[in-house]
Amino acid sequence: MEEARLKAQIMDERAMGRALTRIAHEVIERNEGAGGIGIVGIVSRGAVIAPLLADEIEKIEGVRPPVGTLDISFYRDDVSRAIAPVLHSTNIPFNVDDHDIILVDDVLYTGRTIRSALDALIDYGRPKTVQLAVMVDRGHRELPIRADYVGKNVPSSRDEDVRVNLKPSDDTTSVEIWAKPQKNNGGAK
Repeated sequence: MEEARLKAQIMDERAMGRALTRIAHEVIERNEGAGGIGIVGIVSRGAVIAPLLADEIEKIEGVRPPVGTLDISFYRDDVSRAIAPVLHSTNIPFNVDDHDIILVDDVLYTGRTIRSALDALIDYGRPKTVQLAVMVDRGHRELPIRADYVGKNVPSSRDEDVRVNLKPSDDTTSVEIWAKPQKNNGGAK
């Protein structure tokens, strides 16, 4: 099996920062301020982006929305296929009832992660609205889910991975497209 290979870097740290600032402005405009919103990041990369979005909103509005994290491990429709799902913790230190919740993830692809996140979030209360913010929308939806706020639309093939890298978890902050490894068919053409 050949290894995955980097095809392109489509966003660097500065571009991601600009996208986050734009998303913050859009969130504030749509919600007429930051007073009634709460931000919930999906573990793992969404949980890293969520406080960065809260920082940007605070810079603009002078009000920092509450931030939480959401683990969807047991809500996934493929959990039965995993031998031992990796468990993280959910930490939503505010009441989601009657808040406009900004659900944050790194990449929107099939929509299955977001469906799972909605199921998990509803177990914590009844938000006024749930809005979705993603750094990258790469298409290929399998469910009728769309993002309200998008850092960048990235057309991609199913033979590619779109990876969001974020410091300090990664060496760099960037968005990259990688070619998925191709299975070796034993020389068959």
